[in-house]
Amino acid sequence: WRKMAKMEVKTSLLDNMIGVGDMVLLEPLSEESFISNLKQRFDHNEIYTYIGSVVISINPYKLLPIYSPEKVEEYRNRNFYELRPHIYALSDEAYRSLRDQDKDQCILITGESGAGKTEASKLVMSYVAAVCGKGAEVNQVKEQLLQSNPVLEAFGNAKTVRNDNSSRFGKYMDIEFDFKGDPLGGVISNYLLEKSRVVKQPRGERNFHIFYQLLSEASEDLLNKLKLERDFSRYNYLSLDSAKVNGVDDAANFRTVRPHLASLVVEDKNAMQIVGFMEHETQSVFEVVAAVLKLGNIEFKPESRVNGLDESKIKDKNELKEICELTGIDQSVLERAFSFRTVEAKQERVSTTLNVAQAYYARDALAKNLYSRLFSWLVTRINESIKAQTTVRKKVMGVLDIYGFEIFEDNSFEQFIINYCNEKLQQIFIELTLKEEQEEYIREGIEWTHIEYFNNAIICDLIENNQNGILAMLDEECLRPGAVTDDTFLEKLNQVCATHQHFESRMSKCSRFLNDTSLPHCCFRIQHYAGKVMYQVEGFVDKNNDLLYRDLSQAMWKANHSLIKSLFPEGNPAKINLKRPPTAGSQFKASVATLMKNLQTKNPNYIRCIKPNDKKAPHIFNEALVCHQVRYLGLLENVRVRRAGYAFRQPYEPCLERYKMLCKQTWPHWRGPARAGVEVLFNELEIPEEEYSLGRSKIFIRNPRTLFKLEDLRKQRLEDLATLIQKIYRGWKCRTHFLLMKRSQVVIAAWYRRYTQQKKYQNIKRSAIVVQSYIRGWKARKLLQELKHQKRCQEAVTTIAAYWHGAQARRELRRLKEEARNKLAIAVIWAYWLGFKVLPATVMRPFLTQPASVIKQESFSSHDKYVRREYRKFFRANAGRKIYEFILQKLMQKYFLEMKNKMPSLSPVDKNWPARPYLFLDSTHKELKRIFHLWRCKRYRDQFTDQKKLVYEEKLEASELFKDKKALYPASVGQPFQGAYLEINKNPKYKKLKDAVEEKIIIAEVVSKINRANGKCASRIFLLTKNNVLLADQKSGNIKSEVPLGDVAKVSMSSQNDGFFAVHLKEGSEAAGKGDFLFSSDHLIEMATKLYRTTLSQTKQKLSIEISDEFLVQFKQDKVCVKFVRGNQKNGNVATCKRKNNRLLEVAVP
Repeated sequence: WRKMAKMEVKTSLLDNMIGVGDMVLLEPLSEESFISNLKQRFDHNEIYTYIGSVVISINPYKLLPIYSPEKVEEYRNRNFYELRPHIYALSDEAYRSLRDQDKDQCILITGESGAGKTEASKLVMSYVAAVCGKGAEVNQVKEQLLQSNPVLEAFGNAKTVRNDNSSRFGKYMDIEFDFKGDPLGGVISNYLLEKSRVVKQPRGERNFHIFYQLLSEASEDLLNKLKLERDFSRYNYLSLDSAKVNGVDDAANFRTVRPHLASLVVEDKNAMQIVGFMEHETQSVFEVVAAVLKLGNIEFKPESRVNGLDESKIKDKNELKEICELTGIDQSVLERAFSFRTVEAKQERVSTTLNVAQAYYARDALAKNLYSRLFSWLVTRINESIKAQTTVRKKVMGVLDIYGFEIFEDNSFEQFIINYCNEKLQQIFIELTLKEEQEEYIREGIEWTHIEYFNNAIICDLIENNQNGILAMLDEECLRPGAVTDDTFLEKLNQVCATHQHFESRMSKCSRFLNDTSLPHCCFRIQHYAGKVMYQVEGFVDKNNDLLYRDLSQAMWKANHSLIKSLFPEGNPAKINLKRPPTAGSQFKASVATLMKNLQTKNPNYIRCIKPNDKKAPHIFNEALVCHQVRYLGLLENVRVRRAGYAFRQPYEPCLERYKMLCKQTWPHWRGPARAGVEVLFNELEIPEEEYSLGRSKIFIRNPRTLFKLEDLRKQRLEDLATLIQKIYRGWKCRTHFLLMKRSQVVIAAWYRRYTQQKKYQNIKRSAIVVQSYIRGWKARKLLQELKHQKRCQEAVTTIAAYWHGAQARRELRRLKEEARNKLAIAVIWAYWLGFKVLPATVMRPFLTQPASVIKQESFSSHDKYVRREYRKFFRANAGRKIYEFILQKLMQKYFLEMKNKMPSLSPVDKNWPARPYLFLDSTHKELKRIFHLWRCKRYRDQFTDQKKLVYEEKLEASELFKDKKALYPASVGQPFQGAYLEINKNPKYKKLKDAVEEKIIIAEVVSKINRANGKCASRIFLLTKNNVLLADQKSGNIKSEVPLGDVAKVSMSSQNDGFFAVHLKEGSEAAGKGDFLFSSDHLIEMATKLYRTTLSQTKQKLSIEISDEFLVQFKQDKVCVKFVRGNQKNGNVATCKRKNNRLLEVAVP
C-alpha cells in the first residue's frame, strides 16, 4: 500500500471535465456556447478555463479552497494540461520555463476593474515564492517582494463602484532570479496613477485607501503630530457617502502597513519595515499625506484690485499655517504661490494674479502632483530595497497588472489612454500568439498555413502616429499659441481623421454620421478591437497638459521637509528650465513603448480576468456583462487564432500513455518509440489522416471532434478495465481474507488450547490441593479417632471390669435366688404330687427346712387344687408366645436356606424367581426380588467401560426419542452405533477431506442428498463434528457445504419405516442461503440421536425432532411440502422420492 501511495497518478485536463476546460476544444464555437461554457463551469466553482496557454479567471467574490499549500504541491512540476485549469498551472509553467530553459517570462494580467487582477498577481507571486528555493537570504527577498503589495495597495488602490479594492494605477514588476531559480530581487514600474481621484471622486467611490486608514487607526499622539482629526467630514477631499465600506477593515489594513505608527510601540515587523523604509522616512510619508488632506480644506474668496483685475485670497489661514508647519514652508511663500503666477520667457518675467477658479485649480494641481510624486517616490524607494544586489546575469519574470479595457457612460482622457494601452497589449498578444504558433509548427516540422485574423495595428496607428495620430494632434494643440480649447482639438480631429474607418464624429465631413443622434457634438467615437467607445473631449487638453504653476514648484522646493523638497527638483532656481515639460499623453506613450519593447523580449503568459456581476456578490453570473468583457478582451478572436491550424497538440509520450488501452498492440506496454506507438494506435482506430499530423515530438489533432471521440472510446475502455480490475481485486481480497481467517483460526485455536490446558492444569492443581487437604484432615481425624479409641478402650476396660464384677455379683445373687426358688418349687411340686394344699410360704417354710421324710403326706393334700390353678395360669400366659416365636424363627431359617439353593442367574434380563413358600412372606419375597435385581444390575453395570456406557446412553436417548414414534426404531435397537462408517483416517482417498477437517469426527457416513429440483438422489459424505455439519463430495472429497450446529433449527422425519429426514436451518443464517437439506440414510436413528446429543452439548439447547408424515422444507425462496405415502415399489423395499410439482415432493414408502 505504501508503494501504491507513492505512485504518481497520471491525470489530464480531460478527466472529470465540467463543460470544456480548454475553449480551443469547444464545439460548436460561438459566442453563446462560449458564454454558456463559462457559466456552467462558474456554477460548479470552476473559475479557471484555458484558451490554449491563456488562463481565463472569473472572480468568484468568495473564498475557495483551491489555494492551499497542498494545491501548490499538487501543481508543482506538473505538465500544463495534466491537471484542471488553475492559475498555479500557468505560474508553474512560467517558472519552470525560466528556471530550466533559461527563458525570460512575463505574465500579462488584464481585465476591467473588479475582475480580480490584483488578486491574480498576488497568487502568481505567492506561488513562485512557495516553489522556489529556501534559505535566510532567499526568504528575506521573497518576503520583501510579497510585502511590497500591501504598501502599494494602500497608496494606489481605492474603492470604486465596481470594486472595493480597485488598483488605480498600472503596475509591472520584474522579479529577478539567479541560475538556480531563487529570487534575487525585483523592479517595479508604475503607469498612470489616477491622481485626479485625490481631489474629486465619482459618487459612490472613495479616495485612496491610505487617507481612511490613517484617520481610522492612527494613535491620538500621531494625529496630533500630523495636525489631523479623526472625523472624515472635516476634509473636503474625502467622499463621505462611501467612507465606510462593508468588508473592508481600514484599521486592520493600516496595522498591516505600519502598526507601530498606530500604537507608537515597536511590535512585529510590518510591511513598510520589511520592504526597507526607515522610521523617519515613514514619518515623512505620512506628513505628506496629511498635507494633501489639509490642502483640500483651503478655500479662497474673490477680491478686486485697484486696476480692476480679480484676485483671490485665502479665507482661513489656519489650515495654511498647519500645512506650512508640516512641510516646513514659509507661510508667505506658499500663500503668494496660491495667489500669483509668474511666467518667464527668455529674459522677461511677468507676474499675474489668480482669480478664485485659478486658485482652486492651482490648489488641486498641487495636491494631485504632490500625491502622484509621493507615489512615484514610494515605488522608487521600494525598488531600492528590493533590487538585486549582484551584478551577475539574471533571469527575469515580469508580472503586469494594468487596467483592462474600459467603456463607461462618460469616457474621458484617462479611459482613452487606458484603452490605447490595451490596444497595444492586444496587438502584441496576437503577434506573439501567432509567432508562438508558427515557431511550434516549424519546430515540429508541420506545414505552416497563413491564418486570417483582425490586425488592430490600424487602430494603434490612429492613436499613436507621430504625424496624424490623436495623441500627436493633442500635443500639437496643447503647444499651439492662442486660445486652445477642447472644441478646437475636436475640430482638428475632424479635419485630419474624418476619412479614417475607425474614427467617427458628428462634426466630421463624412455624411453618414450627420443623422446619428447617439453621437453628441462634443464627442468622438473610436472603433476599438473590443467595440466602439465614445469619448467626451471635455478635459482632454487640461489633463494632457497636467500643468503645475512654477511658483508652486519653487515653493515646494523651498520647504525644509527633505522628502517634499526631493519631489520637486524643477523648483530649484539654479536649474530653471524654460522648456515646456512633456505632456501626460506623450509620457504615457513613451512608457507604453518601453513596456511593449520589454514584453517582446520575454516569453508571454496571459491571464484574462472577468467580472461575473456588478453587485460584487457570489453565485451570480450576468451573461450580458460577461459577454461584453469577452468581446473587448478578444477571447473569441484568440480561440479562432488557436483553432485556425490544429486545435489540440500533445507530446507523444503522454498521448500514448493516455490512449494506449484502445489498441491491443499498445496495451498494456509498448516497447518501441512513442511516435511509432501513437501511429499504430491511430491506424488501428481508423482515424482519417487529414484529421491529424505527426510532428517531431508532438501529435497535432485538427478537429476537437476527433479528440472527443478518443475520449469517449477511452471512457468506455476504462469502464471495461475497471470491471476487470474489480473482479481480480475482489478475488484477491477474498483469498487474502480467507487465508487471514485461516491463519487467525489456527492462532486462535492454539491460544484456546493453551488456555484450556492452563485452565485444566489450574483445576487439577486446585483439586490436588483440596484432595491433599482432605487427606491430611482424614489422617488427622483418623489419628484423633485412634487416640480417642484408645482412651475409650481404657475407660471401657474399667467400665467392663466394673460391670463384669457387678454382673458376677448379680449372677451369684440370681443363682442363690434360683436355688431358693428351686427349693420352693420342689416343695410345691412335691406337695402337688402328694395332693397337699400348698400353704403360704410362712406355712411351708418349716416344711422346706425339714427333711421330706419328716413331712407327713397328708399335710400336702389340702393344697393340691391351689397348685394346679396357679400353674395353669402361668402356662397360658407365656407358653403360646414362646412357641410362636420359636416356630417363626425356624420357618424363616428354612426359607432363607432354600432360597440360597434356588437363586436365579445374575443376568439382568433373567425374569425367573423362586415361588413364594408361605403366604406371610409375600411382601418380603417381593422386596427381596427387587433388591436382588438392583444388585445384579449394578454388578452388571460395573463391568461396563466408558465407551460402552456412551453407547448405552445413546441407545437410551434413542429410546426416549423414537420408541413408539418411529416404525424404524425397533430394527435399530439391536444394531450397535458405530459412528465412523467410513474409515477416513485410514483410506487415502479421503486424505484431502481429513486435512480439511481438524475437529473430531462424531459420525461419518455416505447419505443420499435429495435434489431440490427433481427429487433425484446424489451421494454425499455426511460428517458430524463437535461444531459443524459438513457435506462433502464422495468422489473428490471436496467440502460442498458447512453448517454450524447453531444454525440448525430442527430435524423432521416421517413415522414410517424409511430413512428420509430433513435438516431445517434457521432463517437469516449464513448457511440458509440455499435452503434446507433433505437426506436419506440407512442409519437414520443413529444419525438423528448423535445430532441431537451433539447440539445439546454445544448449544445447551434441545434440538427439536419433528415426526410427521407431512412437513414443509425451505428450498431457496420456496417452501416445498414433503409427503410420505404407502405404495408398491418397483425397486423392492426401497423408498423412492419424486417431485410432483413446485410445491410437493412425494416419498413412496413400502
